[in-house]
Amino acid sequence: MSGKFVSRSLALLGICGGLSALGGCGDAEPVPAALEPVGQVEGAAIVDTITEGTYVIRSVMTNKCIDVASSSTADGAKVQQWDCNGTNAQRFRVTPTSGGYFSIINVNSNKALDIKEASTAANALVHQWGYGGGANQQFRFVKEVGSEFSIRARHTDMAIDVYWGNTANGTELVQYPYEQRTNQRWTFDRIDGGGGNPGTGLAAILSESTFNAMFPNRNPFYTYSSLIAAASTFPAFANTGSLETRKREVAAFFANTAHETGNYVYVEEINRGDYCGSWGPPGCYCVAGKKYYGRGPIQLSWNGNYCAAGAALGLPLHTNPDLLAQDANASWRSAFWFWTTQAGAGTMSAHRAMVDGHGFGETIRTINGSLECNGRNPGQVQSRINNYQHFTNMLGVSPGGNLGC
Repeated sequence: MSGKFVSRSLALLGICGGLSALGGCGDAEPVPAALEPVGQVEGAAIVDTITEGTYVIRSVMTNKCIDVASSSTADGAKVQQWDCNGTNAQRFRVTPTSGGYFSIINVNSNKALDIKEASTAANALVHQWGYGGGANQQFRFVKEVGSEFSIRARHTDMAIDVYWGNTANGTELVQYPYEQRTNQRWTFDRIDGGGGNPGTGLAAILSESTFNAMFPNRNPFYTYSSLIAAASTFPAFANTGSLETRKREVAAFFANTAHETGNYVYVEEINRGDYCGSWGPPGCYCVAGKKYYGRGPIQLSWNGNYCAAGAALGLPLHTNPDLLAQDANASWRSAFWFWTTQAGAGTMSAHRAMVDGHGFGETIRTINGSLECNGRNPGQVQSRINNYQHFTNMLGVSPGGNLGC
């Protein structure tokens, strides 16, 4: 990387079948993997005015997202472009500072986009660093064409630029004098509900205070903000049927996932097996050195489920299953994927069981029925039912019928 100023205009023209955390299993049964991809930021709105909020920021040239490499939380971590995948490594809080400038803070690391070493040179790298209010950590958004913006550093007024207009994943971002090129322009997808209908979706059913009251001792990994952001990519969840039905679905989801994670204390399974099976999509072999034990709210396990979920969510879960213990948004999304699309050990998804009126017991059958239902482990079934009755009470709705399996 050179700091030398050279024009690039001409060059650019050419270019859970095992144990969950507490001994259950969120996805015990091997399942077929013929899936429809899930929208990465479904329901988000591309904005033409930037105000305080949380955004996914996309390159106009490549449609790839600004991304903190490997979901790193370290100072100096690389900031790059990458295929948009819905993880918190690609979500940024934009907050006004002064004089029309803003900080851009990564949701996952809580660190700011920063021009390295406050350099004033063209091609100086963008990385992340703890926010200290420096001019090299503040930016203004200049409207260019329609909903496209350039992002200008306060200390140089240079634009954030995809280096040399490269289209590859992993291309670093730099500052460079603005030349009206598409690799210097960005669109902003607002994902925190700004301008949306506050009466729909999970946030309308479950407030942060209620979530905190449900799980007062939960692992800090399981944040409310990540939960709501992840749920927004599955718009049918908590948003189908009557208000009573929607509340019951939320209670059912948390009843089962609380059982799997010890009330959200555990991110990873305690008794970790390999869970390497021959079922799953073509090519879904077990990668050497990788373990497909339970992770996240649903304790996703088995290589087949990691492959299928990764394909649906646009995440590299087959080769990097640990992502579900590193990125809270990805972890929540894996749970919503299983809940809304997979029949597991049952005959329908847990989502369909609740919205079609089959009752809470059918969600148990879907998630772990082969090990718990039909008298196999009544104690585990009752634990889930107790959770469900507790959470329906907190949400102010009756539990309905068909509680057991």
